[in-house]
Amino acid sequence: MSGKTVRMILVGVLALLVAAALACGPAPEPTPTPGPGGVIRGVPAVESVDVLIMESFPVQAQAVVRGTLGDGCTTLDEVTTTREGNVFRLRLTSQRPADAVCTLALVPFEEVVPLDVEGLPAGRYTVDANGVMATFDLAVDNVLPASTP
Repeated sequence: MSGKTVRMILVGVLALLVAAALACGPAPEPTPTPGPGGVIRGVPAVESVDVLIMESFPVQAQAVVRGTLGDGCTTLDEVTTTREGNVFRLRLTSQRPADAVCTLALVPFEEVVPLDVEGLPAGRYTVDANGVMATFDLAVDNVLPASTP
């Protein structure tokens, strides 16, 4: 064999190896494994957060969280609220039966979450719902005056 023929064979083999490597592609994402009771838990997509301030004293506040669930079988599971300084963190989770056959249409949701603002000083506060933020202001300290005997 001539040198030219050997080079052509090597180029062909190299091309086949590159094509085979590209055909494999990246590893697929792992399939969620069902939790207790055959339920798959997830995190719903939050699209917006609005804060409603009630006209009362002490002031009451609610976060209205809107978003979408991934399919017709998924429901909101749990909402946990924590506060760190001037930030209220809302963590929403979802659940769906592991063996359910579901419509693949997005399903909108709206969840009203009370915020514990009693006793807070005047200032600007942030609500973080699964990474989507909104702010609100307390114009005055949200504390009832002490009653005199």
